[in-house]
Amino acid sequence: MSELTRDRILTFSELFDIVVRNVEQVIQGKTDVIRLVLLALIAEGHVLIEDAPGTGKTSLAKALGRSIDAEVGRIQFTPDLLPSDVVGLSVWNRSTSQFEFRPGPIFSGIVLADEINRTSPKTQSALLEAMAEGQVTIEGHTHPLQRPFMVLATQNPLDHEGTYPLPESQLDRFLMKVSMGYPSHDAELQILTTHAGRSTIEGLRPVITREEVQGMSAAAATVHVAPSVQGYLVDLAVASRNHRDLALGMSPRATLALQRVSRTLAAAQGREYVTPDDVRALAHPALDHRMVLSTDAALRGVRSRDVTDDILRSVPVPRLG
Repeated sequence: MSELTRDRILTFSELFDIVVRNVEQVIQGKTDVIRLVLLALIAEGHVLIEDAPGTGKTSLAKALGRSIDAEVGRIQFTPDLLPSDVVGLSVWNRSTSQFEFRPGPIFSGIVLADEINRTSPKTQSALLEAMAEGQVTIEGHTHPLQRPFMVLATQNPLDHEGTYPLPESQLDRFLMKVSMGYPSHDAELQILTTHAGRSTIEGLRPVITREEVQGMSAAAATVHVAPSVQGYLVDLAVASRNHRDLALGMSPRATLALQRVSRTLAAAQGREYVTPDDVRALAHPALDHRMVLSTDAALRGVRSRDVTDDILRSVPVPRLG
């Protein structure tokens, strides 16, 4: 690990902005996406990206890994991928007459699960324990994963050939779902200039340590959430469970996840308390993918995003004071 020297102790928001600016050297014009992914990392969550090829998903994972001095592992999900290709397996060593465990790419700090919905549900499920508990159990032995640990998964739109929809249980384990999208005209011009020669990722250096990221995670967990804001979170959950267009609303895990990432956003903005605006700002990336539309709503062309908007409008926003 690189030793990073500081002239002074930096605040949470200063460390957060340093990482964002470092990643922006590689990913131009996507500050909002970078901030969301970094929020998820500090909140100890995982991110699902649904987007077209070539929009910078792999570069984002590599740039983030280099910025925090973490190893980046890549898993290319294919129909014939086996669970052991993800978590690893035990191999017989003839010289020692013992089985030796060879870890899979899931043991990296940041795991890029590329085209996760192109593999079978059995292999997809190999990620569940790792994402939920930060460990994997193989042949009765539990192996802890390094920290920080984040799965940054990409998926193709479900109308593409050869895709398997992710089960609700796995979607619920992604803290957020985001979209990279195509860059703006000016950002793409900048990409042509900065990426014309040698890859800018190769020149990227760590700007914070993994220990500092863990310290930020611990600090974010102490951010105050007033009872009125917690009540607001529960009211949103109840409204989603009773919504006419939803077959499945927010789970308790979703409520906890939204509180956790709202705390991280507050800390990144230099505050020691969460506001309802923090919750509302993160509602779409944290909730849209978790809620299942009813059959009737899907036939009418209703989107999860529309339902989230409706819920945010219908639930009164509390005042802090």
